[in-house]
Amino acid sequence: MGLFAAVAFFSLAAPGSARADFRVCNGTQNLVGVAIGYRASEGWITEGWWQVPATTCATLIEGELQSRYYYLYAEDAARGGRWTGDVNMCVAENEFKITGVNDCFARGFQRMGFKEYDTGRQGSWMVQLSDTPGTQESQN
Repeated sequence: MGLFAAVAFFSLAAPGSARADFRVCNGTQNLVGVAIGYRASEGWITEGWWQVPATTCATLIEGELQSRYYYLYAEDAARGGRWTGDVNMCVAENEFKITGVNDCFARGFQRMGFKEYDTGRQGSWMVQLSDTPGTQESQN
């Protein structure tokens, strides 16, 4: 089980595009399960799982982004690799929406390390998952 830390991300600023959202694109040849975390009025929220097939994209949050920071965790369904970070948040085995990031185990959840993305208050953001080593950052 290799740890896949390679994540390139950039904001989407397509001229003339009115669509705003948070998207994840899977640049691997395998199905990837994705969870997202963010701050909402009711506190910290984690949601999952989005199943993102090889070489496709999925929209995790539709509409104008309300937070500056978003957190992402992903797993390669075939090879077991993971895209992780050092911000601990709660996840569940099946589809979930969890409020709060504390006491994950006591509440019957698992705790995983999510990677932080600073969107700089952009209205849209995209994360590109790949199996190539290294991290690239760019903004349009």
